[in-house]
Amino acid sequence: MTEGSRPSLARFRSVLSRNRLRIAFVAIVLVSAAVVVSASSGGISTASKEAVPNAPETDNHTVVTESGRAGTITAYEPDGDVLYYNNTRTKYFDVDPVEDDPLTVEYTATDTIHTEGPTCSDPPCARNVIERADLETGEVEVLYERYDYKETAGEWHDADRINESHVVVADIVADQVFVVNTETEVVEWLWDAQSDFPVEEGGPYPEDWAHVNDVEYIDEGELEGTIMASLRNQDQVVFLDREEGLLEDWTLGAENEYDVQYEQHNPDYIPESEGGPAVVVADSENGRIQEFQREDGEWNRTWEWEDDRIQWPRDADRLPNGNTLITDTHGNRVMEVNESGAVVWEVGSTLPYEAERLETGPESEGGQSAAALGLESRTEADTDTGGGGGGGGFDIDPLGFLGDLIESVLPHRIYNGLLFATPVWMGQSEFAAIGIALVSGLTWLTMEIRWQLRDAGVRFRLPVYRGGGD
Repeated sequence: MTEGSRPSLARFRSVLSRNRLRIAFVAIVLVSAAVVVSASSGGISTASKEAVPNAPETDNHTVVTESGRAGTITAYEPDGDVLYYNNTRTKYFDVDPVEDDPLTVEYTATDTIHTEGPTCSDPPCARNVIERADLETGEVEVLYERYDYKETAGEWHDADRINESHVVVADIVADQVFVVNTETEVVEWLWDAQSDFPVEEGGPYPEDWAHVNDVEYIDEGELEGTIMASLRNQDQVVFLDREEGLLEDWTLGAENEYDVQYEQHNPDYIPESEGGPAVVVADSENGRIQEFQREDGEWNRTWEWEDDRIQWPRDADRLPNGNTLITDTHGNRVMEVNESGAVVWEVGSTLPYEAERLETGPESEGGQSAAALGLESRTEADTDTGGGGGGGGFDIDPLGFLGDLIESVLPHRIYNGLLFATPVWMGQSEFAAIGIALVSGLTWLTMEIRWQLRDAGVRFRLPVYRGGGD
């Protein structure tokens, strides 16, 4: 081989190596794209009544609300068919049956206003409503409404009926709990979280500070006449007396004590008549359902439930049959688990907020405490995580492994925020595929720039280098 042919051979090898790398990068990007496209073409949809999946059979009706990128309220008949569907509101939140008429429900909902006008001087704004809907006739009636100046953290997530004319409202907009007469529209009682909690704690003030996401009027037992409220950003469930105010000795949880609860949703109070006082709560950021029993003036954890799929639950109700109805928002499902912890009923839902089993009373009255039922806790370690493949052999899932790694590295709140903001079909594997594609694309681009500069005779040198010895 002549001396003159060596540079040509080296250049040929360089081009060949570059092309091989380009082919490898293209393959990685295409495979990643295929994973994402495959996920986006399937999955659960509640975009229309026709797309809503049927549910398994139950003894009673079940109603499910959604408040994600689309708001829906769906009611299932006992045979699993869809009885009622509505998506006219931007978001739907807590729902309860009307006393003595379980197929008529009341719920809170929010409409986002995008155009400037007399009810919105600086869009986007919010219109919050308490509505009553007859699930059989489809008739909907607005009971009370209020226009608010902002969209983000501008909602009422819950309203609980006290009597025929009064309801108590969880007001995220103003970080308040108030009682309103829906006939006169006069607010007759109000508690402001700022009166008992420092604004330096919780969420960002005043944008989304307390995030009062649930209220429940207690109508029997030692706490009869008081109101239970969930302050999500303070990680606390509190009890309010309309004369004395905050009952500090009854507070469940504390700021940043995440081992107790972490940004919880929709606590369900169980009275003494059913083995309480006890509270079943969706411990959202910890990805579990748990129950606390009041014992000797303190709250003690007596039960918890999770499996390997649960992701950001936002509601849990103890049913009269001893089972627990759970709304798993980022698991895209509503399910019922029995006393041994097994899932006995499940229906898919895009981003469910709350579920209610009708014909059992508001918040499923009659459900007993875990202590009274003798429930045993069930954690992820107790569930079968072996996958659904065939028997024997190795079950290798690189994307699943990388997805688990991403979830473990990112703070749980940020990871859940990504799940909430991205399309519903996005999960761990899809995040991993997009991450691999982005890293591969950036690496490819960097190498292409470097190759072009090298071919043009441009060389880069470190500012500090070791020269040869004398």
